[in-house]
Amino acid sequence: MSKIVIGSFDEFKAYDGKEMGVSEYLKITQEQINLFADATLDHQWIHTDPERAKTESPFQTTIAHGYLTLSVLPYLWEQIAEFNNVKMLVNYGIDKLKFSEAVRVEDEIRLRAKLKSVVDLRGTTKAELNVELEIKDRKKPAFTATLIFLYHFE
Repeated sequence: MSKIVIGSFDEFKAYDGKEMGVSEYLKITQEQINLFADATLDHQWIHTDPERAKTESPFQTTIAHGYLTLSVLPYLWEQIAEFNNVKMLVNYGIDKLKFSEAVRVEDEIRLRAKLKSVVDLRGTTKAELNVELEIKDRKKPAFTATLIFLYHFE
């Protein structure tokens, strides 16, 4: 699916209730997991110790931090939609976040997004997206959530 280009509230509104697209797959590496552990000071062995995870983890390998999978959302979202004429974008919130499947090291993930609603709040566009972070070759997504963004179009 090709990237959607949006330059105004009205162009965004045309996708109300529709799937907006799917990103490319992104492979999660041990290096990414370790860097995230360093940045967040969360060095729990299930994330950072491959040898221990191999023998003690129910996954038999290390897994990505849940918040690491959330942190790649802007990168994946930019593969689905390009926004022009925007003065500012604000990550406003996440509703109904539910982690349902662990992302193992070397798993490939991608974002699927559907526009739940878009409204004009006196010149600020509030968009709510229902998203799933899919894991390649798995039935369950890593998580589902409703992302809320505020776009300030020029």
